[in-house]
Amino acid sequence: MWLTKPVYEALPYVYLIAGAVLLTLSMYLDFGIWPTTCLVLGIACLVYGLVLWLRRRVYRGRRSGADEELL
Repeated sequence: MWLTKPVYEALPYVYLIAGAVLLTLSMYLDFGIWPTTCLVLGIACLVYGLVLWLRRRVYRGRRSGADEELL
């Protein structure tokens, strides 16, 4: 799947915001399985957003270091 650059760059932040919203919703919902579902999905979104952000940071750090060695 191909994404445009602005969408691709925003994905970690979208996941982090979605995770925070879902965790907040889990505190205020009080019917059925929705609180548990929001809690699990919120934690999953936060973890995935952090992993995505950290992996990009490490990859870009390695690439910039390799580019500097060539100069």
